[in-house]
Amino acid sequence: MAIQGALPVAFGTVFPHGAFALGVEAITDFETKRPQLDKDSGLPLWAVDVIDADPEARGKAKSVKVKVAAEVCPTLPDEVPGLPFRPIEFEAMAVMPYVDDSGRRPRVAYSLRARGVKAPGGAAGGRRAPAAKEAA
Repeated sequence: MAIQGALPVAFGTVFPHGAFALGVEAITDFETKRPQLDKDSGLPLWAVDVIDADPEARGKAKSVKVKVAAEVCPTLPDEVPGLPFRPIEFEAMAVMPYVDDSGRRPRVAYSLRARGVKAPGGAAGGRRAPAAKEAA
């Protein structure tokens, strides 16, 4: 059995205590200076800066980026009054394992992907990013 590509995973498995979005930006290809495209759908990739709401998360695990493939920049849910971030859920999440050999010793790392964003529980006010084509 050969597993290829990203592994589907539920939002609650990755963020059991929820997540907060700080912002979203286009991912630019370092060499071409053009928008980076998703290999499966051909759509531009967007990086959503996320804070894990897990009180036990520390260091690099507390802040992550989730890549979303969409034709246009995903619209984030509304901010919570008085706070600089927005509660968020990701639709159709997947985890892509890879080897990070940038340190002293290689290690397995994970890239998080999603097909859309919404407010927690699908509450009104959160709008989805346009759906990407089916990904692996």
